[in-house]
Formats: sequence, structure tokens, C-alpha cells
Amino acid sequence: MSKLALLSVFDKTGLVDFARALTEKHGYTILSTGGSARTLRDADIEVSDVSEYTGFPEMMEGRVKTLHPKVHGGLLCRRDKPQHLAEAEKNGVSMIDLVAVNLYPFEQVTANPNCSYEDAIENIDIGGPSMLRSSAKNHASVTVICEPADYDRVLKSIESEDEASQLNLRKELALKVYQRTSEYDKAISDYLANQQLEPDMESISGYPKNWELKLPKISNLRYGENPHQQAALYGSFFDVYDQLQGKELSYNNILDISAATYLIGEFEEATVAILKHTNPCGVASADTILEAWHRAFETDKQAPFGGIIIANRTIDEELALVIKKIFCEVVIAPRFTDEAMAVFTSRKNLRLMVAKDGVGPDGLREMRSVVGGILIQDKDMKKANAAEYRVVTERQPTEDEWASLLFGWRIVKHVKSNAIIYAGNKRTLGVGAGQMARVDSSQVAVWKAGQANLSLDGSIVASDAFFPFPDGLIAAADAGATAAIQPGGSIKDQEVIKAANERGMAMVFTGVRHFRH
Repeated sequence: MSKLALLSVFDKTGLVDFARALTEKHGYTILSTGGSARTLRDADIEVSDVSEYTGFPEMMEGRVKTLHPKVHGGLLCRRDKPQHLAEAEKNGVSMIDLVAVNLYPFEQVTANPNCSYEDAIENIDIGGPSMLRSSAKNHASVTVICEPADYDRVLKSIESEDEASQLNLRKELALKVYQRTSEYDKAISDYLANQQLEPDMESISGYPKNWELKLPKISNLRYGENPHQQAALYGSFFDVYDQLQGKELSYNNILDISAATYLIGEFEEATVAILKHTNPCGVASADTILEAWHRAFETDKQAPFGGIIIANRTIDEELALVIKKIFCEVVIAPRFTDEAMAVFTSRKNLRLMVAKDGVGPDGLREMRSVVGGILIQDKDMKKANAAEYRVVTERQPTEDEWASLLFGWRIVKHVKSNAIIYAGNKRTLGVGAGQMARVDSSQVAVWKAGQANLSLDGSIVASDAFFPFPDGLIAAADAGATAAIQPGGSIKDQEVIKAANERGMAMVFTGVRHFRH
């Protein structure tokens, strides 16, 4: 008696060749449904419709076609139990020995921001997961395949006639099924949870009641932030980047690369950013990427040692020759010319990274571990928009000041709080990061500008949070700043505005804070 295979797949990659091998080489009879059956018949492969086997038609636009006792009985029947076999024979249930099913592409459909709720619901597969789980439960007798990549392995296993290895493969494939259906169910539950109204919120919550995280391990890392800490990388990092050369990435490299990517995503014109310990130490935009490099590097010629360089344009030979002169850990760009690659060849440890889809941030959320759990928040994706801001001083910013204010505001949100940026003419002039008092950050930024021999006369100052007292603003004015941009919202706002007016400064309130802890 020939064996029975049920083939019902959304992804039809390799289906015809697989079915032909089952029928012509191994004597299987094929059961199939809908589009899969049509594909096989078009290839002159003999197929029986599941509806013919069950005596029950496909209905409700295909929602009901394989949910039938003759299907699931043939999958779940234990061949070693006479009672099971007798009940199967009594009810006309045939044994199904092999199942190939893959699911409606729910994840891909709902990843489209234009996906409607109705489209999402119609892409929830019911029959597919049911058949997969029934088959996997009975893997002692049934071979179950949930992705086309396993077709060849199954055919080779059938040809081997090694029962022990065949059972081991069935166990492995059953595990893969439960992993796949678990991921599928989670994607659906997350989507539906994101559509629910929370009792205490007026808008749709983006956060489900329960948060589950399952990511594949990409690699073990040599160590974490320090040599005595173990570390590993999980997720899809190398779906975003290609590493062209250099040593394996370290834990700290990966943190810096992520910070650099989010920062450079703020800019459309040719821009270079240099980062150290996730903080920008020099950023500039210009007509050419080479000019942007020189202006960014001039901000701080010491801090880039061992740092990260990112550009949002192709790095050519001319820029590569300049970068090669300094020691840095990683260079990131959307592309390197062949000539640039040749320049970097002598720096074998230098990590060159290509951002596959250009450079810019991905995803909408970020998470951090805390004692006893994790914190999850929306990423700070708020873009600079002058139309949303309010000038609070007697003097309006000039056109050049507005350009510098918006430039500085794009950068300050990527600097550790307390953050102060002095900028002018599309470049950073001084960066103050992570000080306990805002005025201290301002003093650090002024000192850094002095070390670089950069004048702050006519510069702007950007602060990631409000000035709690006038002293920070006064310090900026004394350093040469003529305009300021900050969120506002301090109980001392009027005193800060008064200090700005007394010094002839223009000041803009954004109403948006950009803390970065």
C-alpha cells in the first residue's frame, strides 16, 4: 500500500520537485489543497484534493478545508495501538505519513504599516498550525515539514532506509514545528494586544500585557564591557550590517555602532559623526563628505582615538587616506569604493562595516535590563521641526541661527545627559556630556572648544533638558553663544528668559525633552 503525503503550503518554493520525488521515486500518493494542488497539477503531478478524501468541500473562502477528523485522525492515529487502527478503519481514516505545511505570512503582512486589521485577521492561519501540531505530536510515525529548506533532508532520509536516523530527523522536525508555531502564535498575540485599549489610556497601547522575547544567538563575544564579563550577541544585527574586514566585533563596538547609526539617521545631507563611548565628539554636515569629515574631526582631535566613525555617503580613496592616519576601531558607511578598500587593507584590524540599507535607525522600541526585569520604551525618534517650536525671547533667531539651532538639536539628543552642545554653521564646536550639573556640562563643552582652538563667538547652545537656573544660559552667553534651544518647562523659565533678553540672545523652546541615560 502506498504511503500518503499531505502537501498544503503557502510558500511553494521547491514544492514541485519535492512532490515529484515523493511520487516517482518513493511511491507516495499526494493529498493537497487549493493553490498547492493547482501548482502540482500544472506540473503534471497526480494529486487528490483533501475535499475528495474527506467528502467535505472547502468552504467559507478556504477558512475550512483541512479541519476534519479524516485529516487529523490520519495524523494522530498511533500505529502501535490496535484500538486506534480499528477506529480508523471503521471511519474510513487513512494513515498520513508525511505532511508539508507552511503558514500564511502573518508576520510579513502585519509588518506593512498600511496593513488593515481585516487583512491581518485573514492572514491568521488555522488549518496549517493545526496540521503541523497534530503531525508533530505523532512524530513517532509522521514526518512533518514546516519549511522548504528541509525537503532535501527528508528525501535523503527516506532513501537511506535507516529507521533510527529517520526517527531522529522526525524528532528534530517536530521540535522545529513547535518552535515555529510558538513564534507564529506570539506574533499574532502581540499584534492583537497592540490593538487593545488599556483601561487607563485613551489611545491604543503599543505594549502587550505580557512581553516575551525570543532571539537567535548570532555569536559568543570575546567578553562584555570588560574582560571578566561574558557576553553574546542575539537577534538580527548582521541583517543590518555587513562586516567587510577587521577583527570580530566586541560588545562595546556593537554599542557604539548602534549609537552611531541612530545619530546619523538624523541627517540627509552629507554628514560625518565621530563617537566615543556612544557619545558624539564631533559631527558636521557639508557639501562633500570629505569636508564634513574635516569639520567633524576639528571639534575634538583627541577623543576619536579608538572611536567610531560613521558617514552617510560613500567613502572614497581620498577620505580613506585621511581616516587611515588616525587610530579608530570601526568605520561605517553605506559603501566603500574599491580604492578605499585597498587603502584600508594595511589596517587589518580596522573593522569596516557597510549598512545594507544605507545608514539610519531601525525598529521602534528599545529595552534595558533592570533589577528583576526589563524596561521597554519607544525609541526617541522625534525629529527636529521648527514649526512646532516657540521663540520666547524678545529677539527672533536669524536665519543662520535657526539652521544652527536645528543642527544642534538633532545632535544633543544623542549625547548622555546632562547634555550641552555648542554648534554653528552645521558643525559641532563643543560637546559636554554626562555631567551631574548642566552648568558643568556647559563648562566642559567650552573647555573642549578651547582645546580645539574653536571660537564660540556667534555659536548656538543646545540643551537636552531645561535650564533649571539662569547660570547655565549665562555661562553660554559668556562663552559667545547668541542663541539657545531647550525644552523649557522649568519653574525658573521666566528668570532664564530674562537673562537671555538682557544679553540680547534669542531662545527657542521645543517643548520636547531628550534625556539619554
